[in-house]
Amino acid sequence: MRLSPRRTTRPSRAGNPTYDAEFLAIERALAALETDRQTDCTLYVTLEPCAQCAGAIVLAKVGKLVFGAYDEKAGMCGSLGDLVRHPRLNHRVEVTGGVEAEQCAELIREFFPARRV
Repeated sequence: MRLSPRRTTRPSRAGNPTYDAEFLAIERALAALETDRQTDCTLYVTLEPCAQCAGAIVLAKVGKLVFGAYDEKAGMCGSLGDLVRHPRLNHRVEVTGGVEAEQCAELIREFFPARRV
């Protein structure tokens, strides 16, 4: 199953700054699959996940993660750290980063200023 969060995060609409798009995708997939493990799933996101989302990805046991732009400020899938492949955790995620990186970075640059108006 492919997990594709919308290109948006919803903290302002949901009233919760922890409710990122990765959480939405994981939550919906868990409900649809009626399971607590997503080992056969691939999560596609535009931006490298933060620590919170990387932790959720590990806890949900997502099989594969594919992301576009690296996040040098908060990315925890290779940039600042690598939580999703940490050797002491009980699950490690297969990661492919930098896919269409420049196009994804441009989407992010256009998207967030429009949301913060």
